[in-house]
Amino acid sequence: MPELPDIEDYLAALRPRVLGARLEQVRITGFSLLKTFDPPVSAIEGQRVTGLRRLGKRLVFVFDDADGPLFAVLHLMIAGRLRWRDPGAKVPGKVGMAAFDFTGGERGDGTLLLTEAGTKKRASLHVVRGEDALAEHDRGGIDPLRADRADFAAQLQLENRTLKRALTDPRRFSGIGNAFSDEILHAARLSPVKRTRQLTDEELDRLHAATHEVLQAWVTRLREQTGDGFPEAVTAFRADFATHGRFGQPCPVCGTGIQRIRYADNETNYCPRCQTEGKLLADRSLSRLLKDDWPRTVDQLEGA
Repeated sequence: MPELPDIEDYLAALRPRVLGARLEQVRITGFSLLKTFDPPVSAIEGQRVTGLRRLGKRLVFVFDDADGPLFAVLHLMIAGRLRWRDPGAKVPGKVGMAAFDFTGGERGDGTLLLTEAGTKKRASLHVVRGEDALAEHDRGGIDPLRADRADFAAQLQLENRTLKRALTDPRRFSGIGNAFSDEILHAARLSPVKRTRQLTDEELDRLHAATHEVLQAWVTRLREQTGDGFPEAVTAFRADFATHGRFGQPCPVCGTGIQRIRYADNETNYCPRCQTEGKLLADRSLSRLLKDDWPRTVDQLEGA
């Protein structure tokens, strides 16, 4: 699932292409995509994009309307991806979900394609009117890039949960998912199953600093890689990650093989030497430890 750095990369690429542009037509081919009917999706056709926002892992397109602001809230979920193509581009047959045709943007006319791989179509589009309606899509988590140490600690320790689950809870932190929580915890040298209220002040300091540094570093890195282009390689598995998706490969800090713990369809990657004092976290014992604190579905983990 695209997380905070990926969404920020999308936003930076979209601004010169759609901000101020007119949305001429929305072509929806994936029947499961559109989740609202009032106002209809046709209400944003012919409107100019006056703003772009990130709401957790959601992209928000803002349109001014005589009856009040309209918002198109796009959640890419696990496999949704965006592509920028020439005007009038055809929606791909197998993976295509929708096309948004824009005219008059800074970079000229173009079509934004939404694709979603796989058979489980989870991506969603909501069209809502007014800030109150938009707020219903806000899970309430604080922005980890702007949170000071006090606010960060307060959110983290509202409940005595595992660090992995607390970081990925959208009610606590906005935009952190499975991949970047692994990277943050490795940078902070903390076990994913340590409880939030067991942290020392020094460990809290490390985690707060690591959260900001990892996310900001990846926002910067992705923007440098994308440049003036459009993000085409959004993935949860990157070769230069430290732990996530690197089971069996050497830790970039100590060389120990990266380990993983699985629960249902979910996976957590960690370095036993850097994070768990050399201990291996067995799946069975992890399940007993976490109990109801661990999500049972992908949707629950990613904060859908």
